[in-house]
Amino acid sequence: MQKLTQTGQHLVNDVARRYNLSVDAVVHMLVAVNNGGGSMAQFNCPELGGSGQWMRGGMTMVGDMFNNGLKNTVDNLCNELSNILANNQVFPPIPAGTPGSNQWWPTDLGSPFSSGSQNNIRYAIFPQRLAVELNGQVTVYDTLDHNIGGVSQQQGGDTSLTFSSQYGTVAVSSLPIVHGAGLPKSEQTNFAQPSSNNQNTNNSSQSQSQGNSSFNQPMNNQTANFAPNVAQEEAANNASNNSTNNSAASGDIIALLEKLGQLRSAGVLTDDEFNAKKQSLLSRI
Repeated sequence: MQKLTQTGQHLVNDVARRYNLSVDAVVHMLVAVNNGGGSMAQFNCPELGGSGQWMRGGMTMVGDMFNNGLKNTVDNLCNELSNILANNQVFPPIPAGTPGSNQWWPTDLGSPFSSGSQNNIRYAIFPQRLAVELNGQVTVYDTLDHNIGGVSQQQGGDTSLTFSSQYGTVAVSSLPIVHGAGLPKSEQTNFAQPSSNNQNTNNSSQSQSQGNSSFNQPMNNQTANFAPNVAQEEAANNASNNSTNNSAASGDIIALLEKLGQLRSAGVLTDDEFNAKKQSLLSRI
């Protein structure tokens, strides 16, 4: 737990009693406000709805975004803690240039012309130097000829920092290290290169396409072989139908010839008329 002076402990106990919070919760918020320079805080306190952000005179964000009563409680608490920090020695004095101090950077750098903090990272900008503190470890970078206009942290819990200069946006990890361990380099992903999953998917698709092609070839051969068989069957059926039709026509002609013979015998037809009709009917067979 964060060490407090006797005055600081008394003030924390009083705030905890009035806000109906535990002492640990108030100390957590006190440290968050102190890390934000008394004007902002990023916190994760279960008694106050989990993760949230506060900015003096600005917007207050809590886990339960529609709980206006909780927002007011956080806003009032942070404002009061900010005033306590400004007017009291709450924390025991920490030598400058040591982790945990408000002047956490090496003393030989002097006074920064800009400083700030985001999540668990603090930074301070000096002439030709950039100091960064991560989890109590301080790294000093050589800023070369960059004119740093601002420092920002990547979203999603990433520890990588970037800064803006006359050359655009530059990663802090690309700067030379004067001393310190340095920030972990963020993993770069080249989205132009296919991932192993995409390659496996493509290979699977190609294998499936080849399988479909192999499957289609026998089917096409079967279709090609099947077509002549159908044509042969149709031709055989047509021939059979023609044979049946011819047999039926021959029977009809014979019946007509018999009737013509009866008509000639009855004297209805002459021999010449009978012969002419007979030749005409026989030509149809």
